[in-house]
Amino acid sequence: MRFLFQHNPAWRKQRFRLFSLSLLGLFVAMPTLAAEEQTPKTPAATAEEQTLDPVVVTAAPMSDPLTVVTDAKAPRQPVPAHDGADYLKTVPGFTVIRKGGSDGDPVFRGMAGSRLNILADGEMIHGGCGGRMDPPTAYIFPESFDRITVLKGPQSVIWGPVSAGTVLFERDFKPYTAPDYRLFGGLMLGSYGRNDQVLDAQAGNATFYARMIGTRSSMDDYKDGDGKRVHSQYMRWSGGATFGFTPNETTRLELSANVSDGEAAYADRMMDGAKFARENYSLRFEKKNISAFVEKLDALVYYNTIDHVMDNYSLRQPGSTKNVSNPDRQTTGLRVSGDLVPGDTSLLKVGVDQQSNRHRFRSGNNLTYRSAKRVEDANFDNYGLFAEWTQSLTEKDRLIAGLRTDFWRAEDKRSGFSTSGKTRHETLPSGFIRYERDYGEGSTVFVGLGHSERFPDYWEVISQNKQSETSDSAFNTKPEKNTQLDLGTVYRITPELQVAVSAFYSRMRDYILIDNTRTLKPAILVRNIKATTYGGEVGLSYALTPQLRSGVSLAYVRGSNGTDHTPLAQMPPFDSRFTLDYDNGTWSFGALWRLVAAQNRFDKGRGNIAGQDIGEPTAGFGVFSVNGGYRFRKELYMTAGIDNLFNKTYAEAISRSGSMVPGYIQTMRINEPGRFFWLKLNLNFD
Repeated sequence: MRFLFQHNPAWRKQRFRLFSLSLLGLFVAMPTLAAEEQTPKTPAATAEEQTLDPVVVTAAPMSDPLTVVTDAKAPRQPVPAHDGADYLKTVPGFTVIRKGGSDGDPVFRGMAGSRLNILADGEMIHGGCGGRMDPPTAYIFPESFDRITVLKGPQSVIWGPVSAGTVLFERDFKPYTAPDYRLFGGLMLGSYGRNDQVLDAQAGNATFYARMIGTRSSMDDYKDGDGKRVHSQYMRWSGGATFGFTPNETTRLELSANVSDGEAAYADRMMDGAKFARENYSLRFEKKNISAFVEKLDALVYYNTIDHVMDNYSLRQPGSTKNVSNPDRQTTGLRVSGDLVPGDTSLLKVGVDQQSNRHRFRSGNNLTYRSAKRVEDANFDNYGLFAEWTQSLTEKDRLIAGLRTDFWRAEDKRSGFSTSGKTRHETLPSGFIRYERDYGEGSTVFVGLGHSERFPDYWEVISQNKQSETSDSAFNTKPEKNTQLDLGTVYRITPELQVAVSAFYSRMRDYILIDNTRTLKPAILVRNIKATTYGGEVGLSYALTPQLRSGVSLAYVRGSNGTDHTPLAQMPPFDSRFTLDYDNGTWSFGALWRLVAAQNRFDKGRGNIAGQDIGEPTAGFGVFSVNGGYRFRKELYMTAGIDNLFNKTYAEAISRSGSMVPGYIQTMRINEPGRFFWLKLNLNFD
């Protein structure tokens, strides 16, 4: 499989053009063939039943308190890259730190890195690059999942210690009662050579099932609104297989294997990603209705490896020497949880999770690095115990509370530092309590108080020779402590008008700040400070007619550094989106107008592991995009759109600064793509 994507780039591009045209022909032909060969699975849907949100421009407002759920397979505008970070951009409160065409770092409410939990089908994953070339979302291919769920704030303990929030990329299991199949396929073509394919095929019966998923995405360098080419090309692919055994309606055993690889150019640094190889294996067990007291038992064990290569010659004009860096990471983990029913009005989730990470590194030139020995520089281990209780007080009132304790162990395996060979242990508690009250059909008000303590991650204490104010090593950096108030409402004012509001206020002790304002190069200073953030999101949806709907989403966050009496760095500005969508079940049309305010609050040279403030105010901007769609039949629909219709030149406030790449014009920030045309076909037999 890897050989298919490697040698002879010209033939590779031509091969996938042919593949795309073949897939297009298959999409057009399959509905006709299916109609001839079998009776339709369901009666013809009415126009109302066929309405589907063809293009996601802003994720649906919260359906439950602090929870946003969006369809991972739905077309989106602006068109995302292949990775998980770009898909999150449609969720109010999220921004992405631009580095090139892909692999940006997701930022939620101004928080990035390990302050944001990212899980792929229940598994914690981590990147390998010390400079965040491959954040966890770089290894997530969203269309290979069914659903993306965002949990805001430290208001849950069952998915690990969390500070800003948790993102779950999830695959659904739908049991088979008789031999049957399900099929999803997607093809997208767009400007700058954009070419995506995805195929998700499932089949099974009451006892066995199998699922095969393959994805591929590529794009050449894009141009900004001024016509300047940005060093941003990429090509990524993934493949996975899942086999399941369901001996009865309450038992499931599932084995999965996934592989992926690719390459990506970066406009913010002197190296590109030449290899993103990942292998993952997992075994899952689920048992339901065990007894009147034990409703469900879940168990998951997994193993994954990341082998990442960076160099300065594969995707750009090389310098005088061809340099290579090759980090890798091995992660093993397990999770066991149970749903217990102590009474008719109570639910208790209890469990344990564990993960171990081993990070290694080697470097050299294009001739020597493969023979160099991999040297371990750090390892991290964590065991967590958690319990989350939901208690109904009345028919309309409930109380949810959770407690968690994490036992951390980390070892500095480097040589030549004051902490070399040292091991540290931390026991860190987390917890929350939340009150919810229903006050009408589809309406809930909530208020919650949460506390979390986060252990410093690899990028904060090890990578790039991190140092503290008093030592040549940042290994002993204190854990970060966040106490946060969350409140809001999901309010269905009328059947046509819905609004969702969530607000938060956070006080952080020992906030881990990356500080580049002191002359320590090549080392980077890491400090603990006091910090405060507050803000929130508003989502409003109004149905003007059964076919025409308008929407507004607003997101705002403000942060302060209480130690240095400065703004907290890497805070995105006020972000608003206005949408108008028409869908009659056959035709759909939509428009998105995004307005972002100027950002005059910054702290030059300071920030987080994903980026630091550049030090210049950013102007506000407005971007207008349009889309349309046509449903040929229930299973086949086409969407098309133009992102950035008026070819605006702009950059996100937290974008990385441009590097001097031979053959490209350097810009202060990496600009977003200019006008972008795209066409997408989806086939879905479910």
